[in-house]
Amino acid sequence: MKAKSRKKFKLDFWTSISILCFLVFVVFLIYPMFTLFVQSFKDVENGTFTLKNFAQFFSKKYYYQTLINSFVVTILVTILAILIGAPLAYIMSTSKIRFKSLVEVLIILSVLSPPFIGAYSWILLLGRNGVVTKFFSNTFGFQVPSIYGFTGILLVFTLKLFPYIYMYVSGALKKMDASLGEAAESLGCNGIRKVATIILPLITPTILAGSLLVFMNCLADFGTPMLIGEGYRTMPVLIYSEFISEVGGQANFAAALSVLMILITSVIFIGQKYVVNKKSYVMSSLKPIQPKKLKGYKNVLAHLYVYVVVGLAIISQATVIYTSFLKTRGSMFVREFSLNSYKTVLNKLGSSIANTYTYGIIAIFIIVLLGMFISYVSVRKKNMFTSLLDTITMFPYIIPGSVLGITLLLAFNKKPLAIAGTFAIIVVVYVIRRLPYTIRSSAAILYQLSPSVEEASISLGYSPMKTFFKVTAVMMLPGVLSGAILSWITVINELSASVILYTGKTRTMSVAIYTEVIRASYGTAAALSTILTATTIISLLIFFKLSGKKEISL
Repeated sequence: MKAKSRKKFKLDFWTSISILCFLVFVVFLIYPMFTLFVQSFKDVENGTFTLKNFAQFFSKKYYYQTLINSFVVTILVTILAILIGAPLAYIMSTSKIRFKSLVEVLIILSVLSPPFIGAYSWILLLGRNGVVTKFFSNTFGFQVPSIYGFTGILLVFTLKLFPYIYMYVSGALKKMDASLGEAAESLGCNGIRKVATIILPLITPTILAGSLLVFMNCLADFGTPMLIGEGYRTMPVLIYSEFISEVGGQANFAAALSVLMILITSVIFIGQKYVVNKKSYVMSSLKPIQPKKLKGYKNVLAHLYVYVVVGLAIISQATVIYTSFLKTRGSMFVREFSLNSYKTVLNKLGSSIANTYTYGIIAIFIIVLLGMFISYVSVRKKNMFTSLLDTITMFPYIIPGSVLGITLLLAFNKKPLAIAGTFAIIVVVYVIRRLPYTIRSSAAILYQLSPSVEEASISLGYSPMKTFFKVTAVMMLPGVLSGAILSWITVINELSASVILYTGKTRTMSVAIYTEVIRASYGTAAALSTILTATTIISLLIFFKLSGKKEISL
C-alpha cells in the first residue's frame, strides 16, 4: 500500500521548465547573493573572515549617519506622499474634474519617468543659475531656498513618488461600495467624519501597500541624492562611492553595506506584508462611487488642488523638453531655439541610444518568455517547488538597484562566467529586476482563463508544450504584453544598477544623462532626457491600446 501511495517523479515538460527557471535564478540571483554575503565578511587585506567591515560602519558617524539620513528622507517622503496622493485620489474619484483623462495620463507619466531627470530639471529651475532662482533674484532681490541638499531631495522624491499612493488609493476607491457612505450619511455622519470613520479604515491596507512602494523606491534611489544631495549623503550614494571610488574604495566594505540594505528592506517588506494581511478587507463594488459635480468654493478648491499638484509633478518633464530645444553656451542656455543639442547627441552619444533600445529589446524578449513560464507553473502547477520559485522571482523587487549591480559584478568578474563589462551583465540585471511586472500581469490573466480549454486541447492530441504555445500563450498575450510594456518603460529608465555595471561601450541613455549632468552639459542631457521621455510616452500609448485601459494598476 505504501508503495502505491508514493508518487513517481516524472520529468515532464512543465517540470523541466520549472527546474530550468529555478536554475536561472540560482545562477543569476542566489549565487551572486551568496558571493556578496561572503565578500561582506572578508578582510580586504588578508582574505580572512571577520566582522571588521560591519564594525567599521557602526563605529564611524560618517558612515552610520548615511543610514539615518536615508531613513529620515524616506520616512518624510512616504508621509508627504500619503498626505498629497490620498486626498488627490479621493477628489479625483468622488468629484467631476475637468480634463480628468489628461490629468490621469500626466500623473502616470510623472511616475514612470526616472527620478534623476526630475532632480536634473529642478537644478535647471532652482539651481544656483536656475531660471526661477534668477527671476526672483533679479526682480525682487530675493534668494530662493537652495535645491541642493536635504530640501531638494525631499522635494524631488515627494513629487516623483506621490503618484504611487494616488494609483493605489484610486484603485481601492473604485472597488468601494457607495452604499457604505450613503448609509453613514443617513445616520448623520458627513464630511470629514465619514472619511475618517468609514473610508480611511477600508483603504488603510491599500495605503500601506502604496507606502511600501514609495518607501522602497526612495530608499533605493541613487540618482537623485547623487545629483542634488551634495553634503547630504544616503546609503545608495555611500555604497556607490565605496565601491567605485579610486581613492579609498573598498569592495568588501561596500558588500557589507549592501548586505545591510538587503536586511533592512527585507524586514520592512515582511513587516508590511504582515500588517496588511492582518488589516485587509474584501470589498464588493456592487454600487461603485460615482463622481459628483461640486459647487461653489469646494469646486474651485478641488480643481486648484488637482491642477497645482499635477502641475508641480509634471513641470520637470516640461522643463526638460523645453530646454532641449534651446541653444547652449557651455553650461548656460541661450534664449534662442536650436537643434544643436540633438545633433550633438546623435553624433557623439548615438551609441548610448542604440544600446538602450538593443539591450531593452533583448531583455524584454527574455522577460516575456520567463514571465509566461513562471506565471504558468505558479498558477497551474502549484506545489512547494513552484511556490518557492515564485517567491524567489519577487525578491529582486525589494533589492536596491545599486546593490544588485554590485552583487552581479562581484559574482561574474572572473571565470567560468566572466560577463562583467559586457552587455550581457546589463541584460541580466534588467531581466532580474523587471521580471516581476510581467509575472504578476501574466498570473492575473491566467486566473481569468479556465483550465478546461487546455484540457480540451490535450484531449484532442496536443502535447502540453504545444497546448501552451498554441492555445494558452495566445490567450495570455494581452496581459503579458501589458506587463512587458511596463517592464520596458522601467528598463529604459534604469540607472541605479546600470551606473555600476556599464563600460564605455555599454553605456545606456540613463547613464549618459547622468554623466552629462555631472559634466554640466545640460543641453545634451536635456535632449537625451526628451528622447527618453518620448519613448516612455509612446510606450504608454501602446500599453493603453493593447490593454484597453486608461490607467495603470500596480
